[in-house]
Amino acid sequence: MHAADKHCVPKPAPLFFSYLEGKRNLNFLNFLKVFRKLSFQVNWNTKEILYRLDVGWPKYSEYFTGTTFCVAVDSLNGLVYVAQRGDNIPKVLVFTEDGYFLRAWNYTVDSPHGIFAASTPHEQSIWITDVGSGSYGHTVKKYSSLGDLVQVLGTPGKKGSGLNPLQFDNPAELYVEDTGDIYIVDGDGGLNNRLIKLSQDFSILWLRGENGSGPAKFNIPHSVTVDSTGRVWVADRGNKRIQVFDKETGELLGTWDNCFVQEGPSAVRFTPDEKYLIVAQLNLSRLSVVAAPPVGDIGMCSVISTIQLADQVLPHLLEVDRKTGAIYVAEIGAKQVQNLLSTAKKLSLNSSLRLLS
Repeated sequence: MHAADKHCVPKPAPLFFSYLEGKRNLNFLNFLKVFRKLSFQVNWNTKEILYRLDVGWPKYSEYFTGTTFCVAVDSLNGLVYVAQRGDNIPKVLVFTEDGYFLRAWNYTVDSPHGIFAASTPHEQSIWITDVGSGSYGHTVKKYSSLGDLVQVLGTPGKKGSGLNPLQFDNPAELYVEDTGDIYIVDGDGGLNNRLIKLSQDFSILWLRGENGSGPAKFNIPHSVTVDSTGRVWVADRGNKRIQVFDKETGELLGTWDNCFVQEGPSAVRFTPDEKYLIVAQLNLSRLSVVAAPPVGDIGMCSVISTIQLADQVLPHLLEVDRKTGAIYVAEIGAKQVQNLLSTAKKLSLNSSLRLLS
């Protein structure tokens, strides 16, 4: 090889260093077979690798028989809930954190959009936003962990903007605090573009937003999360920004619009230590690890690293395990859920070798 040619040889992706070092004599064809399945590349702006793809999750991907729209994690009990759309299929799948399938249920779910697992020592429940046009649509529903319907918010099968009784039109996602307070982003392309906070007895505490691009207005509010300092973060997808509100008053605290020039955010979740905010961009098939700002200063958005998924994977919504820090990504293009392990909980060498053999 000529000296000039040496500079043309591509460097192996950082994701595979631990694999290659542990199995130097791996058959090259087998390696390529695994590589095709990963559909995953990391572009790091820092030297530290924060996440690694768990290619063994779930144990059997055949359980994904529809389009996977959302995923929730019950960190307390080590369970992962996946909601999918399709005809004559189970709408909710339940896995262990290790990727083993446990059960499925399909009661009173039309077209799931968002899902959240509220888990405390006193109660475990699953919340689903339903955007279907059938008899169960335009609602926010609470289920037991076994799929029993407990509570319905909204008017089933009828969209609207009313507050008494409360109505929804394509509610996108919700976040439930341990106190029982609920934050709902209502408006995945429907009549409403608003953020609603409900008390644990479902009374409206405050409401913000309407259709528009000005401060505290929304264009497809798609995802919502809350940090431990009392700030509510909303992925204002159509306006290509994240807006931040005070959880007690609903006051607008600040806006991030400098990181999403190409496409707006579709999902937002914090890492357990709240050092980073994980943001998904649907049509770019990209996840961004964004530095979380200190209390009292929203500042400007700063991307620490990006995780580029394969073309047309389309990450819709995601969840972060509060205990392990693992990221679960629901991908409507690939029709699967991928698990990205935090390097704080590293894959063992033996596990890596088994996955590549």
